[in-house]
Amino acid sequence: MTAKISTAIVVAVLAMAPPASAGPALLFDASSRAVLYAEDVDTQWYPASLTKVMTAYVTFQAIKDGALTLETKISCSAICNGQGPTKLGLSVGATLTVKTALEALIMKSANDVAVMLAEAVAGSYVDFVDYMNGAADRLGMTRTKFGNANGLPDSDQVATVRDMAKLAAAVVRDFPQYAAMWSLLEMQVDKLHVHTHNDLLINFAGADGMKTGFICDSGFNVIASATRQGQKLIVVIFGEATKQERSTRAVKLLEYGFRIYPWESLLTWQTLDNLPVEEGAKKTVTKPAKVISVVCGTAGHAVARVRKHRSTVGDSRTKGHHARLRGRELLRDRTGKVARLQWRRAY
Repeated sequence: MTAKISTAIVVAVLAMAPPASAGPALLFDASSRAVLYAEDVDTQWYPASLTKVMTAYVTFQAIKDGALTLETKISCSAICNGQGPTKLGLSVGATLTVKTALEALIMKSANDVAVMLAEAVAGSYVDFVDYMNGAADRLGMTRTKFGNANGLPDSDQVATVRDMAKLAAAVVRDFPQYAAMWSLLEMQVDKLHVHTHNDLLINFAGADGMKTGFICDSGFNVIASATRQGQKLIVVIFGEATKQERSTRAVKLLEYGFRIYPWESLLTWQTLDNLPVEEGAKKTVTKPAKVISVVCGTAGHAVARVRKHRSTVGDSRTKGHHARLRGRELLRDRTGKVARLQWRRAY
């Protein structure tokens, strides 16, 4: 009888699982690390601004180690000022507190601020990247390599949804005191008022973080977390064609996770630590089949979608089985005339 009940539960869980999509995805319970959904978890991809989650993690560790405090003032160097958008656009010599910098890094996805933090923590941008890769090694992110601190295009910078899930879990576990930073909706930096890129924080019940990412070669990525009745779920998604599709897929997976929660304790789930490596994972970085974005020169084109195998991980024994185009930003001078056209290429 028990076996029949367990089988019935597994069948019900599988029936609720969302259909496979075109890009990698992983859904897990932040507390137990149980993997509730897995698709192409070891396929290497460009992380884009999800990179900044590691930048924040390394900075949090530096604060813990006493290298700096939240009130430490850090300055904008010429290297910081030269970073591409999205950014705050600080002038050389301008300063921020570490607290404000972290908030701008996470909520605004400011590329210049990422480099400011890198230089403040490690003394140089290059050394900070070494710190990032050292942290990745310690967290078991075996198929991830960082080449910069902000996620702007870099052929050497690759990650997998499994590895980014491990990073997200580490942020939640190791630095819960900074949870509020991941759920900020807006902030003021001098005269600049900025808003979050994460639509789920506004539109999804229980959403409380974490980070969006986009470059043309990655598509629309996200690490999204939500908490309901004390259960925190985190989903990592790579390569959606639009900002809207990214949000929609995250919502579907999170809702699926919360729906099966009453059965979670009755099943044996694989975890982030023992989920088998995918034998068919590609050895070279993968790019999305289609990205719809004016920035990428593909606005208005149809989306190519491929249905693939997906696994809902768990059974009674071991079951293995949007550029928010900020688009164009028109920057006007004091007379109201357009001063220049700036494309926001990564956030």
